Amino acid sequence: MKITTAEDVDRVTHDYLTDIRTGFGYDVHVFDENSELWLGGIKIPHKKGLKGHSDADVALHALTDAILGAIGEGDIGTHFPPSDSRWKGARSDQFLRHANELVKQRGGIIGNVDLTIICEAPKISPHREEMKTRISQILGIEVDRVSVKGTTTEKLGFTGREEGIAAKAVATVRLPI
Repeated sequence: MKITTAEDVDRVTHDYLTDIRTGFGYDVHVFDENSELWLGGIKIPHKKGLKGHSDADVALHALTDAILGAIGEGDIGTHFPPSDSRWKGARSDQFLRHANELVKQRGGIIGNVDLTIICEAPKISPHREEMKTRISQILGIEVDRVSVKGTTTEKLGFTGREEGIAAKAVATVRLPI
């Protein structure tokens, strides 16, 4: 079947990609005064960055794990082990692209992703739309299929003490049966 219109995409998605899966991802990184802050694929001005083997983009790491989980492909550390020097300082968009490519290799598509970034600072709302746009570009999906939210822990726990940032993500993937 040749797919040329939006209706064709809807028909193929409805009739062919009927194995609907959900994955969950979670990641945490500690603040570091000597690092840049990357969240959701964009560099954010802040007094501290996040410490990690790669660029420590906690948001993209959680999304990557959510997609990998949806297709039963382990976690980010399985595909990009911190013990491998090739990933030292690597941009996390590579990890998210890889997870998306694994979905495509199975003939599937990402239906949507939902991301929550947990921190007292920086505020997420001023950067939300840019993050959504960047994530949609990395995944090759419409921006309305990407949700980015920010929340705090009301000064409780390590994020409340501003020691680091956590992120949780859910991804829905549609695969052929």
